[in-house]
Amino acid sequence: MKVFVIDVSRCNGCYNCQIACKDEHVGNDWTPYAKPQPDTGQFWLKLNEKVHGSVPKVKMSYVPILCMHCEKAPCMDNCHPNAIYRREDGLVLIDVEKCTGCMNCVDDCPYGVIYYNEELKLAQKCTGCAHLLDQGWKVPRCVDACATDALRFGEEEEFKELIAGAHIMHENYGTSPRVYYLNMPKKFIAGTIYDPDMDEVLIGAELTLQNEATEEVFKVKTDNFGDFWFKDLDVGDYSLWIEMDGYLTKTMQHINTLEDKNVGDIALSKELKVST
Repeated sequence: MKVFVIDVSRCNGCYNCQIACKDEHVGNDWTPYAKPQPDTGQFWLKLNEKVHGSVPKVKMSYVPILCMHCEKAPCMDNCHPNAIYRREDGLVLIDVEKCTGCMNCVDDCPYGVIYYNEELKLAQKCTGCAHLLDQGWKVPRCVDACATDALRFGEEEEFKELIAGAHIMHENYGTSPRVYYLNMPKKFIAGTIYDPDMDEVLIGAELTLQNEATEEVFKVKTDNFGDFWFKDLDVGDYSLWIEMDGYLTKTMQHINTLEDKNVGDIALSKELKVST
């Protein structure tokens, strides 16, 4: 059975995959696999980009989204003309000659990756470039065009070890998708520590972060720019302790990571030395 394995950490946002999909399907009639994809309005593979954090603590993520070729595909269950079918290799296709354009599948796809072609009056989506596979190609155009090997395609057994540690989109949907994601971005807390009197950043300050629910603890030190990053965090509330010799300890509580958090520039106050 065929699967896609997508390593998000390797994706640099070049958009080659999205462009290759357009190049293969716009203006090309691959009946019975697919009718031409419209110039605009449809992305059978689209690259979702997201900005995490805020200036100057910012990271970008790029996540390719396509038909999940689900084992328990709701689009198949509710297709009254039985136009949607699963091939022996696991790819889910829409039979363009049977599709009546009822749009049930468009509404039922929880991932929003089935589109309606107004001109042709039929539903359309990623085919996994099945027409090329049947001609001897080893991978779809999107995978072939990926310069960083962020997109991979092949037999499930071939990727068994990778799949074991992979993530699937919206597991709660219960659709058992055959597109697996590696290194999906988690949350971060970042900031800068400085001395307001000297107007200088503090290098080597020790920071301790604790998940207020699980009590899991993380530790980092500020770098040569006074910056700190706590990465790969779960969503939740966190408490932060900042310590450095000669300075008063500073505490921050209830830092929520529903969104990636830049806590900004944090000033430390020097300890008062008592004369004897």
